[in-house]
Amino acid sequence: MTQTTDATDAAGDAAPVAPVAPAKDPGTGRRHTRVHRAWFVAAVTFVTIIGAAAFRSLPGLLIDPLHDEFHWSRGTIGLAVSVNLALYGLTAPFAAALMDRYGIRRVVALALVVIAVGSGATVWMTAAWQLLLCWGLLVGLGSGSMALAFAATVTNRWFTERRGLVTGILTAASASGQLIFLPVLSWIVSEHSWRPAAVTVALAALAVVPFVWLLLRDHPADVGLAPYGATEFVEKPPPVPGAARRTVKVLSSAARTGPFWLLAGTFAICGASTNGLIQTHFVPAAHDHGMPITAAASLLAVIGVFDVVGTIASGWFTDRFDPRRLLAVYYALRGVSLLFLPLLMGPSVHPPMVFFIVFYGLDWVATVPPTIALCREQFGDDSAIVFGWVLASHQVGAALVAFLGGVARDAFGSYDVMWYASGALCAAAALLALVIRRRREPGAPDALILAQGVRP
Repeated sequence: MTQTTDATDAAGDAAPVAPVAPAKDPGTGRRHTRVHRAWFVAAVTFVTIIGAAAFRSLPGLLIDPLHDEFHWSRGTIGLAVSVNLALYGLTAPFAAALMDRYGIRRVVALALVVIAVGSGATVWMTAAWQLLLCWGLLVGLGSGSMALAFAATVTNRWFTERRGLVTGILTAASASGQLIFLPVLSWIVSEHSWRPAAVTVALAALAVVPFVWLLLRDHPADVGLAPYGATEFVEKPPPVPGAARRTVKVLSSAARTGPFWLLAGTFAICGASTNGLIQTHFVPAAHDHGMPITAAASLLAVIGVFDVVGTIASGWFTDRFDPRRLLAVYYALRGVSLLFLPLLMGPSVHPPMVFFIVFYGLDWVATVPPTIALCREQFGDDSAIVFGWVLASHQVGAALVAFLGGVARDAFGSYDVMWYASGALCAAAALLALVIRRRREPGAPDALILAQGVRP
């Protein structure tokens, strides 16, 4: 690895450090095995996403308490959640461009503060429009800047090797946060009402800000390092002005390609069948069948446990196998599991339901590493922004189903129609993934491409 000494100014920004050539073992020619700074940056990113995951855990726990206290319809509450989910996605590509302009640290720290303000302000709301403003608008904008585009930007800047694995680890951070916060927040809601839970989310977001400001660095060149796995030092690119203009320009260019629309379509179905459906409506659906809220929330937390395993494994697979085929398998298996879910609902936790939770958890966001890999392959240096737009489609799909799920429950008295429809959509996503045409990365040998079963 590159040897250097960190130097920071009083504001915490890295002072310029002259890069030093990587030290190598004279006998083997390999670099020494001391831990590269990139792994510490990835660790800070992981902790940041975990802390921010508190706000991702709360919406499904609020539906019944808000309905009981304010007598708002589930469709109205679902609309606020859908605004949150939509903004989470639509903000992501602009946040990726802002990170190129102002740096990762500043954008993420500000986003966490906005989340804390939005969540904390909900304790004083008395009308549905205030829920839309606080949880829908403010938390949606803040969470969008903490979206997976953040993980993609860190991975692209700090790593040239192990990108799939690192993407899987950082993606799993959200599930780890869900594992930590869901049982705690469900207990708080059950024992002390929903307001203390909202305050807990605000405090969790604020607690992460010092980690981001003091420990995160925008680029390896800030500390005189080459990216992990790189053979040459990479200069830090200058700030890119016109973040909004660049974001729209990248979308305009990407939208002229077929792979963009296929990736956006499959990821929209991914969002519809995870964040929009299970994360938002699983707890109230299980409660409809007599299951206590704390038990249903604990099952969602167990999904988080296996999500960590599944996502990291998916990152490892993505480094070795055709990402299109991985996506097809993931969506097909998810669709089959959703078709069986209505048969498994009941007042208690039984083995078939546990099997569903484990199976679904392994597949929850396993789609992210291969989707990011395909974005990187197709769109190069603009891949983080393109993935931000693909993520926007993910959240639009989630938002639509979060709203329609509440409407379906009001209209039919159950969520069954949503489980079946989402299962069918996942089958369609599996077919769409196979249609994506691979593009050879520059410098990739033909033998490697053919060995992976890829057609240039």
